[in-house]
Formats: sequence, structure tokens, C-alpha cells
Amino acid sequence: MTKKLEFNKFFTYFVKGVTKLKYQKIPEATIRRLSRYSRCLEEMEQTGEEVVSSAQLAGRCMVNAAQVRKDLAYFGEFGIRGVGYYVKDLHNDIKKILGSNKEWRMAVVGIGNLGSALLSYKDFLKQNYKIVAAFDIDPQKVIGRVSEKLGKPVEVLHISRMKEVAKERKIEIGVITTPPSEAQGVTDLLVEAEVRGILNFAPTQIIVPEGFVAKDVFFTTILDNLAYLLSNN
Repeated sequence: MTKKLEFNKFFTYFVKGVTKLKYQKIPEATIRRLSRYSRCLEEMEQTGEEVVSSAQLAGRCMVNAAQVRKDLAYFGEFGIRGVGYYVKDLHNDIKKILGSNKEWRMAVVGIGNLGSALLSYKDFLKQNYKIVAAFDIDPQKVIGRVSEKLGKPVEVLHISRMKEVAKERKIEIGVITTPPSEAQGVTDLLVEAEVRGILNFAPTQIIVPEGFVAKDVFFTTILDNLAYLLSNN
């Protein structure tokens, strides 16, 4: 029990302080794998599994055990030698590291086919991502409402209201699903509204100032990678 209390004290300090200092040194591939570990651990929790070894977790996540141990070692010591990891505890620790233990409030900008599909994506809430606003420039979309299929529908607002609504609803992440020609302009509006995280699905790169974080999601890049692997298999 004493060891567990000491670890909890260490981990609290670590998450609040050291994580911020070390974050830049941690490979993005590690962060992606942590998300995968989190999903696997969640599935284990749902089936009542209590303890898992690094080899078992690696097998579930299609990596090797040494990689699991290396990824976790960036953030401290986890598990008990000869026993493994307590599934629930490790899942909670990884969620703290990723920041997925809190609710993230999002806005979708561009309510075409992809934007509408994202509004109906039911797994967002399971991972603590909540769409609280939707924006478009098309008046026909603005006067309508798009259902999330998760209870209260999300009203589509005119993009000119972004700054006001972002502050009012405490929006932290903007998701861009506009045509590529409009993506940078929307990015600038999100920056002006102090929405510091931007996920861009438009097939063009966007630029944000220091202090903001942007991620581009190019479906064709992923398909190119898949095509390469198929061609060279």
C-alpha cells in the first residue's frame, strides 16, 4: 500500500510538471500507440479483465512487448514486476497522460457530407470529445439543425458568429471540413477566436501561429501508404 501511495504522489507531480517539460522529446508515434493501448485497455475493462502483462497488451495492440515498456517508460514506472499492469489503473494513467480524462469541447466548421457525418459520430462522447457548435457559410444550412443522434441536436450557426460562440461555449478544438480553398481562412478565424487546437480534414496544409496546435488529416496520404504496402507485399 505504501508503494502505491508513493507512486500516486509521484504520478500527480509528474503529470502536473514533468510531462510538460518532456513532451517535446516524446515521439508522436508513441502518443499514437498510447491511444491504441487506451482503447485496448478499455475493451479489457469491459470484459472484466483485471491484470495484463506487457506481452498480452502488445499482442492485443499488434506491437511488441519491448515497445509497450519503452512507450510507458517515457512517463514513469507502471505495473508490478512479475505481475503485470492493473488494467483499470493503467487505463486511467494513460488517459491522464493523453488528456482524455477530461471533456474537450469541439466545433465543426463546414457542414457538408463529412461535417454532417462527424456530427453523427457516436464514439466522440465515449472518448470525452463533445461537439458543442457547428458553423457554415451557407444560409440554407445555417437555418437548419443537424442531429448528433446523441440527444440534443447541434444548431448550425453562421461562421461570422464563431468568436462570440467560441468564448461563450468554451470551445477548445476546431474541426475543419471545408473545401481546401477556405481552410486557411477558417483557421485564421479559429485563431482569432482563441481556439487553440485545430484538426484539419481539408486536403491542404494550414498554418497557425505559435501557441496553437494544428493537425492535418489527409486521407490520400494514408491511402498512398496503403497502396505502397500492397504494391510491395
